[in-house]
Amino acid sequence: MKKTLAEKLCAIDNAGLRRALKTAESFPGKEICFDGKQFLNFSSNNYLGLAMHPRVRRAAARAVEEFGAGGTSSRLLGGSLAVHQELEKKLADFKHAESALVFPSGYQANVGIVSTLIGSGDCVIMDQLNHASLWDGAKLSGARIFVYRHADSNSLETVLKRAEKYARKLVITDSVFSMDGDCAPLAEIAALARQYGAWSMIDEAHATGVFGKTGAGLAEECGVEGMIDIVMGTLSKALGSQGGFICGPRELTDYIVNRGRPFIYSTSLAPAACAAALEAINIIREEPERRTKLLDMARYLRQKLGAPPAGFVSPIIAHIIGPVDATTRTAQHLWDNGIYAPAIRPPTVPEGECRLRFSLTSDHSIADIDTLMSVILLSHS
Repeated sequence: MKKTLAEKLCAIDNAGLRRALKTAESFPGKEICFDGKQFLNFSSNNYLGLAMHPRVRRAAARAVEEFGAGGTSSRLLGGSLAVHQELEKKLADFKHAESALVFPSGYQANVGIVSTLIGSGDCVIMDQLNHASLWDGAKLSGARIFVYRHADSNSLETVLKRAEKYARKLVITDSVFSMDGDCAPLAEIAALARQYGAWSMIDEAHATGVFGKTGAGLAEECGVEGMIDIVMGTLSKALGSQGGFICGPRELTDYIVNRGRPFIYSTSLAPAACAAALEAINIIREEPERRTKLLDMARYLRQKLGAPPAGFVSPIIAHIIGPVDATTRTAQHLWDNGIYAPAIRPPTVPEGECRLRFSLTSDHSIADIDTLMSVILLSHS
């Protein structure tokens, strides 16, 4: 095994795709410290700057004092606490849904939902750029997998017609795509799923807290909350905490509790994470200016990069370079000049589509973006 793994690592090295963990010496906010050096950080998903908010931190600390540091067991074996139920009630209200269920991670939530709801003899219909956790859930389910062209409603309808023979069909899309930052046409997708008798599911990981009148997500922004059957989200991005969740009808969450292996056989979400998310939702509702500023910063950076117009502008901006070596050189140039924005390479993105993925937070300023742009322009000179 040692020789085989060494050979595989050598092949990764030769392709310029070897990755290694960097140890941050500070909280990764709009600035981050490595090896005693401060960097402007454009790689955080802490979109609203809530992970270090004093109220969020105090709420987490109080939960540790009351409930302890860990979940201690699965929810079904005594690890289901009042703070879990309070968070689920608040998430359901936040997402305008009947019921919610929290998971230790967003990855587990997606794998758990998809692999539990469908199986052999069913089909799942996927946007080609859906998150890896959705793909893993689909593969684990044993269902037939159909793929439609990215964010293309005409392609989706073609696939739905091909899949008409399946009694159970699940259409899944990210609402905001994590590597490109573009948004799915949710109204069209929801309408097509209903027309062809399919369930619809959206992953709102990068939209929750960012879009919508109350910050509930892109489904709220598009006015289609009542048309989507299953909504997934995370607590670990705009909410500044940790974990994942699903929202939908009561029978959905009850069924996952009874048959969802990733839920049943996992230790419950830490109480501190629940309390932090609860307080973050309060702040999101009270301070809409955080997401307004965030999206203003995103529009400004897109304009500076010459990105094409978009219907919805998210805080993820992809600066596609293409080849591996050119992308890693540009990322290194940014690093040398105090900017942290790692190169995104295969298998995270397809070959030939390597990029710098800039993710903004409401803590960033116009001056920070101007600094980033000056370094990028210098790298191209």
